[in-house]
Amino acid sequence: MSLYSASLLDSVQHSAFLTSTLAVAVAEIGDKTQLLSLLLAARFHKKRAIVAGILLATLLNHAASAWLGVWLGQSLQLWLQGDAARWLLVAGFALMAVWVLVPDKDDDSVDTHQAWGAFAATTVLFFLAEIGDKTQVATVLLAAEFSSVLWVTLGTTLGMLIANVPVVYYGQRLMQHLPLALARYITSAVFAVLAVWILLS
Repeated sequence: MSLYSASLLDSVQHSAFLTSTLAVAVAEIGDKTQLLSLLLAARFHKKRAIVAGILLATLLNHAASAWLGVWLGQSLQLWLQGDAARWLLVAGFALMAVWVLVPDKDDDSVDTHQAWGAFAATTVLFFLAEIGDKTQVATVLLAAEFSSVLWVTLGTTLGMLIANVPVVYYGQRLMQHLPLALARYITSAVFAVLAVWILLS
């Protein structure tokens, strides 16, 4: 591999990691999984177990989502002619920019799983809550764009931890001070910029 190729690969990896981290960290603010973190922190005293459950659930869910995204991205390029695959990605990010403006509601399903313990309850509930969630769809789209399971998974997982770990430890007080509406607008802008960037690249 030439020095230029290695440098280009490093640049793509860094872009995938940083973009995925930023997009998901901001998109997670006010999301239903962040509200779930708040509920879990109110029910269980073992904060480290909750964080470990969030980490495991996110890694499992987002690794599968990133794999699906890479497969979809490669398949679309094979199936579709010309710029059709790129237009589909642009449309996906544009739809995300609109979707994130819709606020989530909390789903108080923690009580029925309290007997499992903090780690097991968090892992199962968080994994299930992520299915079809904004951040999971974002992971699929990011992986389709960057064609990287590893770096997108690591980036989106870090983004989830950045958004959720403070909520686990500081809870209701932090949620009261988070500018949720502003976060939604910023997230929408991030996905809109990604759509434009794909369109122009």
